Amino acid sequence: MKSPLLTIPLLGVLFAATSLTAADNWTAFQNRQQVQIDSNWNWSAAPKTAWKIELTGYGQSSPVVWNDRVFITTVEGPNKENCLTTAYALKDGQQLWQQSLANPTPAESSFYISKAAPTPVVDDNQLVVFFEGGLVASYSHEGNLQWQKDLVAEYGAIDARHGLSSSLEQNSENVFIWVERQTEPYILALNKSSGDVAWKSAGLGVTSWASPRLMRVAGEEQLLLSGIGKIAGFDPATGKQLWEFTGITGNSTPTPFPLKDGRFLIGATTGQGDGDEGRAAESNGVIAITKQDDNSWAADFVWRATKATSSFGTPVANDSTTFFVNKTGILFGLDINSGEQQIAERTAGSVWATPLITENHLLLFGKSGTLEVFKLGDKPELVQTVELITQPEAEPAAEGEAPNRFAGPTLYAAIAVEDKILVRTGNELTCLESAR
Repeated sequence: MKSPLLTIPLLGVLFAATSLTAADNWTAFQNRQQVQIDSNWNWSAAPKTAWKIELTGYGQSSPVVWNDRVFITTVEGPNKENCLTTAYALKDGQQLWQQSLANPTPAESSFYISKAAPTPVVDDNQLVVFFEGGLVASYSHEGNLQWQKDLVAEYGAIDARHGLSSSLEQNSENVFIWVERQTEPYILALNKSSGDVAWKSAGLGVTSWASPRLMRVAGEEQLLLSGIGKIAGFDPATGKQLWEFTGITGNSTPTPFPLKDGRFLIGATTGQGDGDEGRAAESNGVIAITKQDDNSWAADFVWRATKATSSFGTPVANDSTTFFVNKTGILFGLDINSGEQQIAERTAGSVWATPLITENHLLLFGKSGTLEVFKLGDKPELVQTVELITQPEAEPAAEGEAPNRFAGPTLYAAIAVEDKILVRTGNELTCLESAR
């Protein structure tokens, strides 16, 4: 059985330098708070498929885009022996290059362990990729290997439950890698140009499949880490821990979603039988980071939800409303300032990909391959539901392993660039365009 906790691509930079956030680029997981495609889309008609490609291998990461190139990661082989990075042309899906590196610590490919879940980062100079076997590598946009590191050789085995799915984060100088393993977890900053270690600090010591997140607080950047029962902020320049907040539970997967004024949106859920079902809603809400009189930092809830909970997709927000989708597919809309519940609507089902929010629309990508378009207003209005995946995805079982009884389509990620939406399953990448 594949663990759903590991099948989501997990995050990106909202407040980095201009070279990291050019308008037509998607540089990391959850690269933008709001996508700019409303004026180019006919939301009343089903989108058309511009191109669809079958990927080599299997992966759960999000694609990233720089200018006219789409980059994506997969693993291949019964023991995930090959770590693949592939570039495609955004215009037509033509493969431009593919590079394969040997997994330094191959492990059996099974439904229990992540498969190329960390999302890469890209900027104007390079692409940096990370695989759960401990491999970190930098490529030029043309596919030339610039540097690589074996984190297992340097820091020991990655004994993480169900593997790793923490995506990369970046600023103009460094890439941040979070290895929340069972023994001696760590957060690492590598210089993007050389691969040299800028700093290494202790992780949280909890279970997490979320990703590190940069956000700006009182004119300064902080790096946020969120794992079950704990959220902490770090100085991205030195790795020093600035604060820790423990008044939360169930925050194993959604990554902090930056808002304004040092606030961020956080999602949480609880599993059956863990004893925390009653506390799930109160761990969903908005948290504020504030500087104290002694110049230290602290964090606490601005408001907590009363009913809204999350699934594996990160909650999102616009200037007025926060949106949560729980594991049964209920969409909750809460006032961003007070937390007052405004809507609760049933949708097509659970979302594992982070929703996309535009100026006027909310796009929910269901785990089983649906796209639901909601027009935003006083009450979100469902405009249409589109089946994006028509054939069930049958992930092959490893040799000697029983077939996956949960086999079926799994939509892991969706991003928007220019006038296109890219949707990723384990073995396919699809480019959608507006019907004219």
